Amino acid sequence: MTEGQNLSGQKFSGQKHSGQMVFGLDIGTRSIVGTVGYKDMSGDRFYVVAQRVKEHETRAMLDGQIHDIHKVAVTIRQVKEELEAAVGIPLTDVCIAAAGRVLRTVNVSVENEYGSDREITQEDIYELTTMGVERAYEQFQTQDSDADMKFYCVGYSVVHYYINRYPMSNPEGHKARVMGADMIATFLPDDVVDGLYKAVELAGLHVANMTLEPIAAIQVAIPEMYRMLNIALVDVGAGTSDISITKDGSVTAFGMIPIAGDALTETIAQHCLVDFGTAEKIKREAAVSGEIAYKDIMGLSQTISKEELLEVVDPVIQSMAVQVSDKIKELNGGKAVSAVFVVGGGGKLEGYTDRLAQELGIQKERVAVRGEEVMQSVEFLEDNVVKDSLLVTPIGICLSYYEQSNNFIFAFFNEQRVKLFDNSMLAVVDAAMQAEFPNEGLFPRRGKELNFTVNGKARIVRGQLGETAQIHVNGREADIHTPIHNGDKIEVTPSTAGEAAAMELGDLPEFGSVISVTVNEKRVDLPKFASVNGQLQSRYYDIKENDAIELLNYYTVRQIADFMDVLVDKNLHVYVNNKQAKMDTYVYENFSVEWTMKPPELSGGYALGGTPGSTAGGSIPPGQDTDALRTDEDIGEWDSYAEDDWKEDGDENGSEGGLDSLPEMAAVSGEQPEIGLIPEPADIFSGQAAAEPPKPPMALAVIVNGKPIAMTGKPSYVFVDVFDYIDFDLSKLHGSSVVTLLNGRQAQYMETLSNGDKIEIYWKK
Repeated sequence: MTEGQNLSGQKFSGQKHSGQMVFGLDIGTRSIVGTVGYKDMSGDRFYVVAQRVKEHETRAMLDGQIHDIHKVAVTIRQVKEELEAAVGIPLTDVCIAAAGRVLRTVNVSVENEYGSDREITQEDIYELTTMGVERAYEQFQTQDSDADMKFYCVGYSVVHYYINRYPMSNPEGHKARVMGADMIATFLPDDVVDGLYKAVELAGLHVANMTLEPIAAIQVAIPEMYRMLNIALVDVGAGTSDISITKDGSVTAFGMIPIAGDALTETIAQHCLVDFGTAEKIKREAAVSGEIAYKDIMGLSQTISKEELLEVVDPVIQSMAVQVSDKIKELNGGKAVSAVFVVGGGGKLEGYTDRLAQELGIQKERVAVRGEEVMQSVEFLEDNVVKDSLLVTPIGICLSYYEQSNNFIFAFFNEQRVKLFDNSMLAVVDAAMQAEFPNEGLFPRRGKELNFTVNGKARIVRGQLGETAQIHVNGREADIHTPIHNGDKIEVTPSTAGEAAAMELGDLPEFGSVISVTVNEKRVDLPKFASVNGQLQSRYYDIKENDAIELLNYYTVRQIADFMDVLVDKNLHVYVNNKQAKMDTYVYENFSVEWTMKPPELSGGYALGGTPGSTAGGSIPPGQDTDALRTDEDIGEWDSYAEDDWKEDGDENGSEGGLDSLPEMAAVSGEQPEIGLIPEPADIFSGQAAAEPPKPPMALAVIVNGKPIAMTGKPSYVFVDVFDYIDFDLSKLHGSSVVTLLNGRQAQYMETLSNGDKIEIYWKK
């Protein structure tokens, strides 16, 4: 005598057998079948230690769904107690299956990339299939149109495995960088699952595994060696006909129609005027007897022949065959399968398989009820057990435990009871999702982001991160990845949002650069301006949502004057790159700006030049700002002041250094005074700047951009004179800036030229 264990680890003893004991319940519409058995050490044979069947005393189940939980629980307990007496041990854990009422299926593909070749283990395969189930669940939730119904995954099947994206029937032991799988997952509504769980719990049992009846049946009816063929399995129960399809070595689809054996029984009950239980007995006796005797509800004895009974139920059989045939074709890509295996009691009625073959358009020999033929690897340790199609699904429920372990656990999330599909990898985040706790409540939330554009390109500034969620499992500090188990209490204090994003204009990386220009031979660095929604703003401007920011790479002449605190006068003459310009002319990087002021006509009308701080080459009146160009009123006042002062040093008509001599003196001085160091008029007439005779015109030869140029007509030449002898358009922008080099170095526009100088002038791209 040997010992084994049941699902909960308890010992049992009995006949000669060993292995992990499995208790399975087929909770059907008409009856409950309990099976206790185990696989041998090789895993090739399944031994049924004991099996018990108990019919419902009332119609507590309809179409595969429990309607009276307490009555079903009573029947389950009766089956459990009978099996405990037979095997000699208490049974606490059980495997169950659900009929496919309102069944939904999802096809999904998943991959795991490992980075380098590694040997695939069973753990890798389990991780991949678990990922597939979770992916299918996510996909199902997005596609499900029944927003008011909650569904659970109750079974899955791998259609194909892939190793490095090539098909592989069994990846274990192979080396791969990438392992993938095509899978099909099945889902049932919450009320179906909850009803089964509640009935089992009331009977004193805990669900160890849950699957679908078509998945369970296929474990027995279509061995793996046959799944390369395109076969349909139809499990005709009392309330539903569950369908599964195999092809290319895998189960490829599941389906269901809500019509089966009970539809036949109800038709017989109406025809014979009997209750449902009596009609069920008439249906069963028709399979073994040519004439059936019964009493109707009036107490009268009646008989009905098998031929009459088949004629009565023929329309129902026809309807069942048509619906099953249509569903098979739908699941099989619009075409019939090669063969159909029929299991379950509802398919045993004569004529059903022939009608189904006719509707599918295949030979009638290829549609057959399967029982003992598919249970060659099943051995019953009790005597007088008939291997028939009724036992296929109950045994398959037990075998499903070895193939996949599907179960649900219950946990409390912020005092809300949630039910979770147990994939052995459940964590706090799974409970949060099931409780419909918002994602933003788990993760630190950023404050509102700031969206704007810079030079037409979108820019986003993220808000500050808030505080992370405070999570505790059973009173201990945890995080979203902390594993959870049945009965765990999870408490989550939601995360908070951080401060909204904020940025000043000056914080933009582009804002810190400058535009360098030359103003009256002096280099000036101008900070870049920014235009916001068409208006100029300072660096301290707070950027607002959807602002359109333009960082300008130019100044206008007027903006340069404003920046340098230069007052603009109507007599101001402006030159940009030696070309006459206006106050709104654009000035780009490395451009030159020259401005001069022509005062009202003096004797001789000579134009005076000056730098910022000079007044057209004249002196600044005492107490005046030397950095400003004077207005008309300033000039008029100064002219009057200067004329009176100079007359004191000369005769009344100004013959010895008065206004008449000013143009000549300024023209021949040959010097530009520094800002704020312009000599007073008394210095000009003190004899420090002696008059020199005018110089005759001369010719000058220079090389510009590799070509010799002859310059004529002037006594001397400065750099900007070159532009009079070359074709170089400064009126339009042809690059980011103009490069001007003299003998290989940066040139100054008013720099004196000499014979042989080498000059380069070009646009910088």
